[in-house]
Amino acid sequence: MIMHMRRGLRVSIHVWQELKAMKGDGQTYDNLLEDMIEKVRKIQLEEALDMWEKRPDSEYVSLHE
Repeated sequence: MIMHMRRGLRVSIHVWQELKAMKGDGQTYDNLLEDMIEKVRKIQLEEALDMWEKRPDSEYVSLHE
């Protein structure tokens, strides 16, 4: 769902230039930010799973008892 709202995001010139350089031809800033959010969420999920997998077995409680 697209909501047409006029809101401004204040960013520094440096950040604006970085975003502009990352944006593809025909890509909107909305699409760019959506892609960035999705990538960050995937990284966060992978990090959480990695931490979970590294826990010792002694920290788990069996559900079969």
